[in-house]
Amino acid sequence: METDPRRAAELFGQSVAIMARLRAPGGCPWDREQSFDSIRKYTLEEAYEVFDAIERRDWPHLAEELGDLLLQVLFYAEMAANDRRFTISDVIDHLNRKLIRRHPHVFGEEASRAAGNRADVDADVEGSAGAVLRNWEEIKAAEKSAAKSANDPAFADGKTASRLDVVPRALPALAEAAQIGARARKAGFDWPHWRDLLPKLAEEIQELEAEAASGDAARRPAVEAELGDLLFTAVNLGRHLDVDAEMALRGCNLRFRQRFRQMELEASRPLEELSPGDLEALWVRAKQMLSSTQAGGVAR
Repeated sequence: METDPRRAAELFGQSVAIMARLRAPGGCPWDREQSFDSIRKYTLEEAYEVFDAIERRDWPHLAEELGDLLLQVLFYAEMAANDRRFTISDVIDHLNRKLIRRHPHVFGEEASRAAGNRADVDADVEGSAGAVLRNWEEIKAAEKSAAKSANDPAFADGKTASRLDVVPRALPALAEAAQIGARARKAGFDWPHWRDLLPKLAEEIQELEAEAASGDAARRPAVEAELGDLLFTAVNLGRHLDVDAEMALRGCNLRFRQRFRQMELEASRPLEELSPGDLEALWVRAKQMLSSTQAGGVAR
């Protein structure tokens, strides 16, 4: 199966026109009321639905979910056009130029330079994916540096950028924590061994317990901060063990769902009517029944 560029362009044009009609006077009241802030939560939801379809290898559903994710792009672009900020054409132009300048080994160094590449990289990658990735990162870093020099007040004031500036804030918190830890490690600021994080985890738990035990509502920000410290330490333990924290938590969530469902199936009465001891016994039995098809366990 091959993509027909003409057909794709035709259908994409229809999508752009449909989105414009929905946001136009006389269009859809709900669509016209939306703002960047009101729909951003849906963008995350759609991205995770794409992720879920890939995990399940549900290819027909993935095609639908990718369409929903594309809708978010069209929605943002149309709202920006309504505000006279930019249009979907600008979005596509930025993407095309980025792809060309970050692939000098495909489109040529001259085309890459014309598209804005400021990095001096070797376009002769000799079929090496690693070399491609190194070039990509160097070109990307040059882009970021140029953009910050032009737009960031900190640079205008002569201040030094942080090593962590290369880690986007626009990441899921678990991924951001892992990347921050990895960057700090390059500066020598890291735990020497994964075992060194175990006492740190215990320390963070004690600090969280001390804040939470007060029961004072005014201490909620401190409780939140201590919980954040605990999660950050756990994510970095995963990094040392070469385990992706997001994937680990998704696996845990799935195992919990399956075991909880088994509890519901095994229970003689609704779970709400059972004692804590009965619930614990059901949980243990569910873990045992599903152990042959599950790896690891849910901590209790």
